[in-house]
Amino acid sequence: MRITRALITAASPAQKTLPLQRLVDRDGIAKTVLQIIVAEARQAGIDHIVVVVAPGTADSYAAALPGEAQYVQFIEQKRARGYGHAVLLAKDAMCDEPFLHLVGDHIYISNQVRRCAQQIVDIAEAEACAVSAVQASREHVLPYVGVVGGRPVTGKPQHYTVDRVFEKPTPTAAEQHLLTPGLRVGHYLCMFGMHVLTPTIFSLLAADEQRNPTIHLQLSPALDALARHERYIAVAELGKRYDTGSTYGLLAAQLALGLNGTDREEVLATIAELLLHRRID
Repeated sequence: MRITRALITAASPAQKTLPLQRLVDRDGIAKTVLQIIVAEARQAGIDHIVVVVAPGTADSYAAALPGEAQYVQFIEQKRARGYGHAVLLAKDAMCDEPFLHLVGDHIYISNQVRRCAQQIVDIAEAEACAVSAVQASREHVLPYVGVVGGRPVTGKPQHYTVDRVFEKPTPTAAEQHLLTPGLRVGHYLCMFGMHVLTPTIFSLLAADEQRNPTIHLQLSPALDALARHERYIAVAELGKRYDTGSTYGLLAAQLALGLNGTDREEVLATIAELLLHRRID
C-alpha cells in the first residue's frame, strides 16, 4: 500500500477564507494556512494534491500556493452539498488509490520529529488499511466533531480497531455506542481532521447519495459503514490539531506554530511581556 495522493477539503461557504489567512510558520516565514497544510502533505511524500473549493475561489487559492502549482489540482463544489459530497467529488482524481485526506482549516502540530501526516501515512502503509487520526477529548466537544468508538489493538499503544463512527453524537448516544476501553471517564476518541482512506469510501458515499439524493452528504456515516466493510483503525496521539475556524482558533494555531518553531524564545518573551503588562494593569 503506497500513498502518493491527497485530498484537502476547503469548500465550506462559511469558512472559505480561512485557508487564505496568513500565519508565521515554524520556520519563521509568513505563509497562508493552505500553504502550511499543503506542505504537511508534501512532506509525507504526496506528489498529487486535490483541493475541493467553493465556486469562484480557485484563483485566489492558487495564488496562495506559490511554487506548488505543479502538485495541486482544484475541483469546485458548485453547490454546498456537504462534507461527504466534497470528498466524493475527488473520486476520479484519486485514481482508485488510497489517499491522505486533510481538512482545509486545521493546523497540525506533531509530537515528534515526523509530521502528523507522515506518521499516519507510515501507519497506513504498514497496516495496509484505512486509518483515522483521533484525539482523546472530553465529552463537551461531542456536539462539534465526529467521534469513533473502538477497541484497543493488542500490543500497539494508541491503536484502536474502529467499530462505529458518529457525527456530532449526543452524550447519550456516545455513552451507548462510543465508549472505548482504556480512556478516562467522560473521554471519547474525537476525529483529528486527518485520515488515510481507501477507494471503498467513494462507493459508500455514492450509495448514500443514491439513497438520499436531496440531503447534505456527510462523511461520518460512510466511515461508519467502512468499519463494517474492511479493516479500519484509529490512531491517537499523533500530535495536536488547531481548528482555525473556532473562536480564537487562528490565535491558538499561531501560538502553537511559534512555540514549536525557530522563534520559540522570542514568542515566549512576547507572551511573558504581555502577561506582565496585564498583571500591572
